[in-house]
Amino acid sequence: MSTIDDADKLQNVAKWFVLKRGKLTSNVGESGGFVRTSDDEPAPDLQYHFAPSYFMEHGLANPEEGRGLSIGATQLRPESRGRIALASEDPFDAPRIDPNYLSEEKDLEVLVEGLKRAREIASQSALSEYVGREVWPGEDAQSDEELAQHVRETCHTVYHPVGTCKMGDDDMAVVDDELRVHGVEGLRVVDASVMPTLVGGNTNAPTIAIAEKAADLIREERTRAEREPIPADDD
Repeated sequence: MSTIDDADKLQNVAKWFVLKRGKLTSNVGESGGFVRTSDDEPAPDLQYHFAPSYFMEHGLANPEEGRGLSIGATQLRPESRGRIALASEDPFDAPRIDPNYLSEEKDLEVLVEGLKRAREIASQSALSEYVGREVWPGEDAQSDEELAQHVRETCHTVYHPVGTCKMGDDDMAVVDDELRVHGVEGLRVVDASVMPTLVGGNTNAPTIAIAEKAADLIREERTRAEREPIPADDD
């Protein structure tokens, strides 16, 4: 167990450079798991990420001393919806983004349950030789409200936002089922933004699949165009 800062020390950099071993070989998210918070859930609504290091605030707020491990709970099917809008007429201005986290109470409830189950995992005998004092949220946070307050103060994405150019035929949809932007000729959107809702896990592989499908669509479209006869010139 270690910290992100510890991995960047000169001896660890040298070990990786020479031997391709050591702490820098870790991808931080060493393992994971999927959990239903209720038997009534049709599919897992929690995803866990296990890291052999402290990972607070994206790894930027690690304790100055000591080593640790992290168990992070992710709400897989959030009901809260954010908003994105233009900040001005200048295309180089950053957009206004309101993630609107935890605007739906269900999301908060799932994450509180996620914290409780993370504690259950950490208390298992298989981890006893590695687990010491709980740093975040700390042993003083025991009630649901105390855990909920911790969630409100610390929740963030795991870099999987989607849906800003969602696929569909309703008023909020941006692209159709062939990834073409409604009302614009010759323009497609090919990334995670076309997903109407989050998939039940990481978004990388589904985004690659979307790109592969887009390539097929574009190839088929060009093949059809090449096969169409060219109209004869009446002159």
